[in-house]
Amino acid sequence: MFGISDIPKFLLAFFLVLPLISILHEAGHVFFAWLMGAKNIRIVVGSGKPVFNHGILEIRQYYFWYGFCTFENIERKEKLANILIFSGGALFNLLSTIAVILLVENDVLKAGMLTYQFTYFSMYYVFFALLPMLYPGGNFSDGKVILELLKNKKEVVKERTYRLKCKAKDKEWEVLNHRNELIQTFDKEEDALDKARKLAQEHRPSRIIRIKGDDEKEIQNYPRIPL
Repeated sequence: MFGISDIPKFLLAFFLVLPLISILHEAGHVFFAWLMGAKNIRIVVGSGKPVFNHGILEIRQYYFWYGFCTFENIERKEKLANILIFSGGALFNLLSTIAVILLVENDVLKAGMLTYQFTYFSMYYVFFALLPMLYPGGNFSDGKVILELLKNKKEVVKERTYRLKCKAKDKEWEVLNHRNELIQTFDKEEDALDKARKLAQEHRPSRIIRIKGDDEKEIQNYPRIPL
């Protein structure tokens, strides 16, 4: 039974176990994204100002609340690939929960507040990640994206296309939006690309196409961010 003496253990579990579960959740997403050829992978744990960066991991001030991951340039974009990416977080949480239960049952780990909170919060993550709903701010839950994909409603992962186009006569570079409307003209390709990248990152899912003469090539894509 839970008592007053268990409150410090509960707080310890909350501030240590919950961030670990968040890392495992995001690791599930990026694992499958990596299998699909993703580059520039990043896992962000917590909210607020960044306080720690190492490799692909970023820890923020309120490290025990919220998390997400980002990646670019996935090579495989078909329905199954996206379903695997968006279900990866819940799958890793579920597998880690089963692993902890088996370790406890086989006396490798001792049952206690930490193991209880790990399994409890892990299943919490699984439930709310897979529950098909809209989050505040208009973001889709992982389950909502998966459901829409299973219903063949590919609009959830349909990309906006931003174009980087070279004007042959004066060698200027135009940045065009997804409606093929001119946004801005630049003298240098690098400046135009920076502008296109900022727009594409702000409006995920999106991609950037470079057009020079008859050559048209995708140079970057920014998939929808799993939460």
